Amino acid sequence: MTDHRTVPADAHAALVAHLKAHAIREGDFVLKSGKPTSWFCDAKQTTCRPDGMLLVADAALAVLPDDVTAIGGLTMGADAVAFGVAAIAATRGRELRAFSVRKEVKEHGGGGRVAGALEPGDRVVIVEDAVTRGVSMLEAADVIADEVGAEAVLLMPVVDRGGTVAAMAAERGLPLLALVTAPDLGFDYEGPL
Repeated sequence: MTDHRTVPADAHAALVAHLKAHAIREGDFVLKSGKPTSWFCDAKQTTCRPDGMLLVADAALAVLPDDVTAIGGLTMGADAVAFGVAAIAATRGRELRAFSVRKEVKEHGGGGRVAGALEPGDRVVIVEDAVTRGVSMLEAADVIADEVGAEAVLLMPVVDRGGTVAAMAAERGLPLLALVTAPDLGFDYEGPL
């Protein structure tokens, strides 16, 4: 199920232009799944640059539901997005807690997989820099529910390159709102892997 809010046209165009200038590479690549592809999106080249952080935050904050209280996802892909959006939101008077979901359980300290400021009952947007399948976003949604008692209410990748995460999210009753899609960048979706 796709969330039908849309990023304002000017914010969307600026984010697409930044991704094209800094994050998109064409050539011969192999995805994590082993599937070959003619293009790759290294979205961290946008989410980790100061001007890119502002563009991602502008787009995300324009469509973020008012009842969302926290933002995060599976480390590394979610970290720059979550922390950047939360920091910029704070400068605009919106308080969002940010967190990361570790890939493995931490056995010392507080333990568990969730690190950061996430509380029971939080309504969460799960973010990722770029998704092909979206499995990591769904994994993060499960972890925050199981470990903390927080609820994922929206999946929001910066770039959806695969076009398959919406169906998987819909099966779980989670809306998806990609800030940018493969077609926005001039490419076909990768499709099922």
